[in-house]
Amino acid sequence: MKELNNSMTFQVLGLTEPLTRAITEERYQAPTPIQTAAIPPVLQGRDLIGIAQTGTGKTAAFALPILDRLAAQPRRPQPRACRVLVLSPTRELSGQIVDSFKTYGRYLRFSIALAIGGVGIGRQIRSLVNGLDILVATPGRLLDLCRSRALRLDQVEILVLDEADRMLDMGFIHDIRTIVDMLPKKRQTLFFSATMPAEIVGLADAMLTDPVKVSVTPPARTADKVEQRVIHVEKAGKPALLAEILRGDAVGRALVFTRTKHGADRVVRGLNSAGIAADAIHGNKSQGQRDRALAQFRNGRTRTLVATDIAARGIDVDDISHVINFDLPNIADTYVHRIGRTARAGNSGVAISFCASDERPFLRDIETLIRLQIPA
Repeated sequence: MKELNNSMTFQVLGLTEPLTRAITEERYQAPTPIQTAAIPPVLQGRDLIGIAQTGTGKTAAFALPILDRLAAQPRRPQPRACRVLVLSPTRELSGQIVDSFKTYGRYLRFSIALAIGGVGIGRQIRSLVNGLDILVATPGRLLDLCRSRALRLDQVEILVLDEADRMLDMGFIHDIRTIVDMLPKKRQTLFFSATMPAEIVGLADAMLTDPVKVSVTPPARTADKVEQRVIHVEKAGKPALLAEILRGDAVGRALVFTRTKHGADRVVRGLNSAGIAADAIHGNKSQGQRDRALAQFRNGRTRTLVATDIAARGIDVDDISHVINFDLPNIADTYVHRIGRTARAGNSGVAISFCASDERPFLRDIETLIRLQIPA
């Protein structure tokens, strides 16, 4: 999070001193718009709907006031229970949320744990034995823990649902309704989504009580500093075109999107054959493989990461120079999420989309949504 031209400070928001000390050490200069709007009502105990894209500082917008509220009302968690439950769609995003809670709460000593699939459940069960202050989980693994009686949800004081629209895309809505039915009726609920399709509006209405509504990004507004281009090319020509672009001097770090997991692996094999180091991240990879690929991308050892939309929801890297849509998404909103991975933290970026003849309807839908004709 970088300094904004904003006279507001974190101290003005009324956060407790151990929190302001930690965020000062992280060199956060001023709150982002979502933080400025969300932190005061969350501190007051209000339910909240936050409409915000990734990269807006959303995690701090709920993590900071939650830590503040726990500090103001200290109590020992009950065995096999948690005081705060954060639901997130992907393993990577869940891990980043845990890291954020630990970073901001380093002087508050709360117990925080992660519950995700793709790794052994034994350690997660052990972490719950004495109870937790904060549990961050993906919905499937959370239900596994509840069904095995390792976790009960009757003590949850604060529920956070992060990236609700992605939960819908991934088919988690039924799981979320099941989880919500296990929670106390009296609780604080914080609901974050980049978009609000009808089914998400219905879910929010069922979960929240008199919520404060905060929106910091106009719906489907693409990043101002992203230079967008489309290249019309048939499917067979895409691999050679991708290799040609990635060899260019202008490409620093590139995130390439495919529509399917097998497509991601196929693109990586083609790039490796062309002498370009690349790795893939998607749901068929083990957690260890995903973590290694992401670490190599972050530290610059791999300059090209090929991802599916679901896996990419946890990629938070500031200096991605290029987003390349190897396959155009068939859902227009997804285009906005994809290209928002570049031009973060005040940087500029380039988004290049390959469009085969059978993808032209997708391109028309995208241009209608963003109210812009993408230059060819």
